[in-house]
Amino acid sequence: MIKRLKFAAIPVSDQDRALEFYTEKLGFEIYTDQPFSDEQRWIELGIAGSDTRVVLFTAEAHKPMIGGWSNLTFGCDDVEAAYAELSRKGVEFIGPPEKQAWGAFALFKDPDGTTFCLSNL
Repeated sequence: MIKRLKFAAIPVSDQDRALEFYTEKLGFEIYTDQPFSDEQRWIELGIAGSDTRVVLFTAEAHKPMIGGWSNLTFGCDDVEAAYAELSRKGVEFIGPPEKQAWGAFALFKDPDGTTFCLSNL
């Protein structure tokens, strides 16, 4: 039976720029960075201490998804502290963290403008 989500793909227009953003600004670790074709590499990243992985790879059919809304939500212990730290690193947020009855969240963008949610665990 299914045991976990292995990875989620994040469509990007420039793999080098995306790799720099996800590793240097968000703190992801490189698990795999190898040639896939003449045009792209297979770049698989992970979050330290987690089984969560993302892939910076764009299948031809997924190119229209670059720069849009993502259904991915990244979890953290303290949204306000993460917001402050990531903002200092140059991560673009749509606005400051918002508090809801269920917790807090903030929306941020990657270099292509793809929007993600940052939420408390």
